[in-house]
Amino acid sequence: MPERLAEMLLDLWTPLIILWITLPPCIYMAPMNQSQVLMSGSPLEINSLGEEQRILNRSKRGWVWNQMFVLEEFSGPEPILVGRLHTDLDPGSKKIKYILSGDGAGTIFQINDVTGDIHAIKRLDREEKAEYTLTAQAVDWETSKPLEPPSEFIIKVQDINDNAPEFLNGPYHATVPEMSILGTSVTNVTATDADDPVYGNSAKLVYSILEGQPYFSIEPETAIIKTALPNMDREAKEEYLVVIQAKDMGGHSGGLSGTTTLTVTLTDVNDNPPKFAQSLYHFSVPEDVVLGTAIGRVKANDQDIGENAQSSYDIIDGDGTALFEITSDAQAQDGIIRLRKPLDFETKKSYTLKVEAANVHIDPRFSGRGPFKDTATVKIVVEDADEPPVFSSPTYLLEVHENAALNSVIGQVTARDPDITSSPIRFSIDRHTDLERQFNINADDGKITLATPLDRELSVWHNITIIATEIRNHSQISRVPVAIKVLDVNDNAPEFASEYEAFLCENGKPGQVIQTVSAMDKDDPKNGHYFLYSLLPEMVNNPNFTIKKNEDNSLSILAKHNGFNRQKQEVYLLPIIISDSGNPPLSSTSTLTIRVCGCSNDGVVQSCNVEAYVLPIGLSMGALIAILACIILLLVIVVLFVTLRRHKNEPLIIKDDEDVRENIIRYDDEGGGEEDTEAFDIATLQNPDGINGFLPHYRRGLLGGMSQDAV
Repeated sequence: MPERLAEMLLDLWTPLIILWITLPPCIYMAPMNQSQVLMSGSPLEINSLGEEQRILNRSKRGWVWNQMFVLEEFSGPEPILVGRLHTDLDPGSKKIKYILSGDGAGTIFQINDVTGDIHAIKRLDREEKAEYTLTAQAVDWETSKPLEPPSEFIIKVQDINDNAPEFLNGPYHATVPEMSILGTSVTNVTATDADDPVYGNSAKLVYSILEGQPYFSIEPETAIIKTALPNMDREAKEEYLVVIQAKDMGGHSGGLSGTTTLTVTLTDVNDNPPKFAQSLYHFSVPEDVVLGTAIGRVKANDQDIGENAQSSYDIIDGDGTALFEITSDAQAQDGIIRLRKPLDFETKKSYTLKVEAANVHIDPRFSGRGPFKDTATVKIVVEDADEPPVFSSPTYLLEVHENAALNSVIGQVTARDPDITSSPIRFSIDRHTDLERQFNINADDGKITLATPLDRELSVWHNITIIATEIRNHSQISRVPVAIKVLDVNDNAPEFASEYEAFLCENGKPGQVIQTVSAMDKDDPKNGHYFLYSLLPEMVNNPNFTIKKNEDNSLSILAKHNGFNRQKQEVYLLPIIISDSGNPPLSSTSTLTIRVCGCSNDGVVQSCNVEAYVLPIGLSMGALIAILACIILLLVIVVLFVTLRRHKNEPLIIKDDEDVRENIIRYDDEGGGEEDTEAFDIATLQNPDGINGFLPHYRRGLLGGMSQDAV
């Protein structure tokens, strides 16, 4: 194609070039534009007004030529004649030699040094280099001396349409939402042409679509691609291949073209409602399934994708709305039906639910198409299972009196097999809850009996567990708690609440309260305790004391007279009978000890005759003090006497001083009778010669008595 085009251009331009070359160089040239060059041996002249004028001087030595052009990609059997250099100094005697230098001189461009003809010896490419700057000079052939100053000129490579448009960034990809309106912009593409954009139409591009109609269109000049059909549906076709052509020469015949591809993908919008795969679902579930277990799954398909396909599920109607629930699985996009409450095959064997699937994200542009939801029916069949026995009550409360007879029936528990094929039940007591084995149960009818006596005062409550077991299947068992309350009976007599001891002042007054006492009862009557107090029949006419019942259920003991004397009687014992209000009532006798004490004028107890229990009868406190004082005085006298004697006399000659010293100072030794009196002799202390003698009997007895008193 380039060779053919070059031949056509050569046929067109060759006559013009030959005519231009043969024109006399002295012809006046019109003022040149920026693309032309004026070359002369004379400089440019500038007038007084400062205006630049081009003046062509016809001197004998001047030479001129136009800017030269050469067609790119031109090739032929001979070099291409570009132009001719000539000077009017050349008389034709062949004494002038033309020299060419500059860009491509000698390699691309060659000059005939005699005629000045310039030829292009190589094929030129404007896209590689658009112009060449050369220098021409005329010299003497023999001396090589310059005849003219060197002059520059330009050879421009003239463009031809030899480059096709190219899409440098192709192939292209673009997206557009489905259901877009007609004329929605998709993208734009750009092609480039290496030809000269300012010369002719070689680089003027026009765009068109070769493949992709009738879905898309393109603007010829801007290459903006738009939708050509409205409401294209992604669910019908998601991807389109568009072939785009760019053609130069303004799209006219003979121009070059280039193509690229554009892949257009329709993005999803929520324009489709969910749709259940089936209108009726069937599931079955055992009646003993654990709460929260998944019963089954339902799925509503949505032709949209991503979040546009997300659906939420709900149970909107049916007879099992309270027993079942449905949740949405975001990953699988389905609904999971779960059990909320226990099932009972014997009560209801099947349920019907109406479930709904609705889009989560609604596009308001398509809301007018109808509800973006769908419904389906779910039937759930309950299957029978072997269930454990069921007690008639979740707990039992029994009551029994603490005086109940052994083997008496306390109460009864009942249980049944809820299955259609009912199995007999056997009952037993979990002995871990009745370690003392106080109760028994009849294995057939569940009657609980008393095995050991009960005492409410020891334990009010007994908590046991009863086990019910199916006879046909021992693995099916149930347990129920049984609380047994022991009821009170009046089996304990009242008694004093504590150990009381009263003190009576000798100077007390008649009617004075000596002591206030209260009673206690281990029993627990329903209406509370009420005690009765009384004296023994033989003590009713007691001349010393009387009793008075108080409103707070306590008792006060009062003195009947004054002038009690502890010398005459120190302790009084007052038996009191205490009775409860039970049926039958119980009573006991408690004795109050009353001591006579010495008191101050204001009634504060100062001393009581507690020593009467350890002293001889008739010995008063004053006498006891006098005796103790005499004993202490005697001991002091003895110690002083012995001490003075030892300081007054010489030391005694005793074989064993240590023994004598021990015998003298040990007054705290316990007396031993006559042997103690013979332990030493006072005379021996005075007369060493009488060491072997004995004291008279009366003296020994005196010392012995002193030793005893000291002890």
